[in-house]
Amino acid sequence: MTSPAAPNPHYPRLFEPLRINGLTLPNRIVMGSMHTGLEDRVWDTDKLAAYYAERARGGAGLIITGGFATTRTGQLLPFAGKITNGVDVRRHRRLTQAVHEAGGAIAIQLIHAGRYGYTPLKVAAGSEPSPIHPFKHLKMTEPIIWHVIKSFGQSAKLAHRAGYDAVELMGGEGYLINQFLCPHTNDRTDNWGGSTENRQRFLVEIIKAVRKQVPADFPVILRQSIADFVKNGQTWDEIALLARTAQDLGVDAINTDIGWHEAGVPTIVTSVPRGAFVKFTERLRAEVSIPLIASNRINTPEFAEEILDRGRVDAVSMARPMLADPELPNKARDGRADEINTCIACNQACLDHAFVGKKVSCLLNPRAGRETTLTLGQTRHARHVAVIGAGPAGLAAAVSAAQRGHRVELFEAGETIGGQFTIAARIPGKEEFNETIRYYTRQLEINNVTVHLGERVTAEAILDGRASAATGDAAKFTDVVIATGVVPRIPDIPGIEHPMVMSYADAVLGHREIGKRVAVIGAGGIGFDVTEFLTVDESPTLNLKEWEQEWGVSEDLSIPGFITKPRPLPPVREVFMVQRKPGRQGKTLGKTTGWVHRATVKMKGVEQISGAVYDLIDDSGLHLTLHDKEGNETGKRVLGVDNIVVCAGQESVRDLVDPLTVAGLTTHIIGGADLASELDAKRAIRQGTEVAAALP
Repeated sequence: MTSPAAPNPHYPRLFEPLRINGLTLPNRIVMGSMHTGLEDRVWDTDKLAAYYAERARGGAGLIITGGFATTRTGQLLPFAGKITNGVDVRRHRRLTQAVHEAGGAIAIQLIHAGRYGYTPLKVAAGSEPSPIHPFKHLKMTEPIIWHVIKSFGQSAKLAHRAGYDAVELMGGEGYLINQFLCPHTNDRTDNWGGSTENRQRFLVEIIKAVRKQVPADFPVILRQSIADFVKNGQTWDEIALLARTAQDLGVDAINTDIGWHEAGVPTIVTSVPRGAFVKFTERLRAEVSIPLIASNRINTPEFAEEILDRGRVDAVSMARPMLADPELPNKARDGRADEINTCIACNQACLDHAFVGKKVSCLLNPRAGRETTLTLGQTRHARHVAVIGAGPAGLAAAVSAAQRGHRVELFEAGETIGGQFTIAARIPGKEEFNETIRYYTRQLEINNVTVHLGERVTAEAILDGRASAATGDAAKFTDVVIATGVVPRIPDIPGIEHPMVMSYADAVLGHREIGKRVAVIGAGGIGFDVTEFLTVDESPTLNLKEWEQEWGVSEDLSIPGFITKPRPLPPVREVFMVQRKPGRQGKTLGKTTGWVHRATVKMKGVEQISGAVYDLIDDSGLHLTLHDKEGNETGKRVLGVDNIVVCAGQESVRDLVDPLTVAGLTTHIIGGADLASELDAKRAIRQGTEVAAALP
């Protein structure tokens, strides 16, 4: 008889095996479902297989795919991923085979988009149109309802044939099953609407259909919405009843889901406190005995262990964290948590891409989704590389080049690494950016990158070898990566040199004292960040209770959807946000994060002024001439403020480019030094990684 394995010395609960019906997982880390865009086209199958296989090798206990439709009426977009016939089965076998060969287990998520589908063929439970997609839907008739129910059973049968280890039924996030469950979208008066029992009937019949089509020991997981955060959502009594019913019908685990895509409560952005919704999952422990999987804003093994140790949750779902670092489970298991590239929930390359039809990747890990095309294999000919600038672009280039076996020296004029991330980490709700600086600090160490801090290196020093000679390396540099970043742009405004004026860097880093009335010049991403910074005190991180109060999350479980009137904390300053362009501010912000920033400045009482010409800055304040959307002058105004913070863009620092290029040295210009328009860490890190990958 084999004796049980000893507990993991670092995270004993996280690395306990977990049995879900006939499937035993080696640990409690579930890579949650995330649609990447690779699911939708047959020619991307090998890329998707490589993406899943890398995360299987990284140690995920169970991988759950992005949603695959059970019928054409339920596709997320035209010709999107599905599993409806034998041809689809052959394609899906390539995915399951890749994961199994990598030592992992994989479940397929079965989905019907309902009114969320971006397709003219879509059908839905009720008559309420989708607020996120333009196509009108057909309200489902009785025959269509039964056809969709049958399709879930058929797709589950096909999934078993394709080699999947389990299926997950998408019952959350406002997709079709969730649309039937909620009065918010279910206005039916027949047997599929009205009472709780009738609204739950659709999912009940789907579970029955699926269980009939798969073996008894084949795991069926329900992705259940346990907090809709929409008006007329489900009450807790309805959620608990549904969980108990699902268990009785043969569901083997519940993977909890939080919020709809149209919810007015943030659920996935970096400003959401870690594990903000775990308590909703823990409440289900009193209702069911099957495994419960907690989700949303769980991004470190330490926090996951803490959740599991309380004993009311059986596993944790980490979707975006497995984008950022496919090796997260293995690193945690081996006691190397300080080497994990921790997800900062920025959404810039994942969900922001997904919602505009782009392929999903990761700001921190641009190889995500590009495993077959962006590779960092070992070099055969080590080169001597100088990287100038230790912001996100330079750090990505230095670490990636060193991982390939090149000899790398990193030069930074400041006393610390991080660049613009150091500023971002001081913005309310962006404290997670410190995790990225921690990650790169450790990677520089273990990859033997020589780091020169507080050293503004010159072109002459690079060219004559003095920079490398300082470390005892006589070989001159073969390549120079110029990642010198940006400096704030100072607009040409009369009086801009006035003592009340400061740059955004000086304001955020605490280099200047800031008064109680402040004007912010510029309403791009930095302008919004700085405005949020100015409206809170010096300890901006909200505890969970304060955060729930600000966004209207109710503790009263009898309230449908658990939402109430938001009660934001009062701002500590009166702030005016001013931009030259007419119209609404924040149009260029991210799809999934922009609305949060716009709502935040609104709830803090920030006055937003658009269509402004900056006439003068003097002791009276900021003088403006105002215009309407057509460009017609509407009047003048003076903002009597104590300080003016300039967030009017940036300028590239490129003083090393010409002398090094003229001298014939191979140079690579990346990040803000390449393009300074709106700071873009996604582009910066991608460029740094690609430059390193392209070195011989």
